[in-house]
Amino acid sequence: MSGFMQLPDLASARLGGRAVAANDEFFAPKENLVLDAAPIFDPARYTDRGKWMDGWETRRRREPGQDWCVVRLGVPGVVRGVVVDTTHFRGNHPRSAFIDACRLATEPERWEDVEWSPLVPESTLTGDAENPFAVTDGGSWTHVRLSIVPDGGVARLRVHGEAAPDWARVSRTEPTGDVEVASIPRGGVVIACSDEFFGAPNHLLLPDASEGMWDGWETRRRRDSGHDWVVVRLGHRVRVERVEVDTRHFKGNYPGSASVEAIDATDAGPTELFAESAAWREVVPRRPLRPDVAHVLEPPELSPADATHVRLSIFPDGGVARLRVRGTLLD
Repeated sequence: MSGFMQLPDLASARLGGRAVAANDEFFAPKENLVLDAAPIFDPARYTDRGKWMDGWETRRRREPGQDWCVVRLGVPGVVRGVVVDTTHFRGNHPRSAFIDACRLATEPERWEDVEWSPLVPESTLTGDAENPFAVTDGGSWTHVRLSIVPDGGVARLRVHGEAAPDWARVSRTEPTGDVEVASIPRGGVVIACSDEFFGAPNHLLLPDASEGMWDGWETRRRRDSGHDWVVVRLGHRVRVERVEVDTRHFKGNYPGSASVEAIDATDAGPTELFAESAAWREVVPRRPLRPDVAHVLEPPELSPADATHVRLSIFPDGGVARLRVRGTLLD
């Protein structure tokens, strides 16, 4: 992946995303749009309405207009790009599509009455393909509306971006010193990693418990003297006071040891973070890990430090299910 597609999918059903309304879903239901699994195709499967398709598909339109579906983001946030995935839709994909967004405290009775802001202008779609579109508006949204012209089928809608938590509310409701700032709902973002051959690093930041070995970050087996690592930009500047490195479900392939570093560099980009002069500070010295267990690291094992980013290094390779960073929020 590259660019915005490295960012979390805010519309993912795993994060609570849901298709809440559509004007038509005659051939295939809207709920399929936000499924996390890649779309599949079963050539022998039919329903009483026609060919079964793993996506959202409307009937053939015989009048002017377009079809639409509204998706409530599982995590409200800033959208950096969207993917309109028409995989397996070949002769029945839409000619084009456009995407709008809104921010709502409560959902309306009539979606037609909502004031929408444009995210992606009407753009041509290719069938049986992922159609990516960058977004630059910078707003924070709770819902998006996919409009397809004039009709047809879309397998998945991916809405990549960064969560925008209500930090004032978080600070009122969670204990000082124990605010979590690395997970996707809290705005945590993986900005770089050494390897992701078996499992994506974004899995580290999912808000729920790992469901299996497939549901974590796992690197290939190293045949050199190096080690693997991942860098996470935290959702909020924090005084790091606890780190959790969870190896659950990794039994014969967990890392032998790990360390955690932190840096306090609010405006730093990749160039600054990876420069030799970057002021990374060791928060957790290299220590052994055990298989299939959540390691909770606190003082005296951990040296508290102010941080905007953390780097988890694993030696030499292997799998980690989740990473959590907790502490006191800083201005």
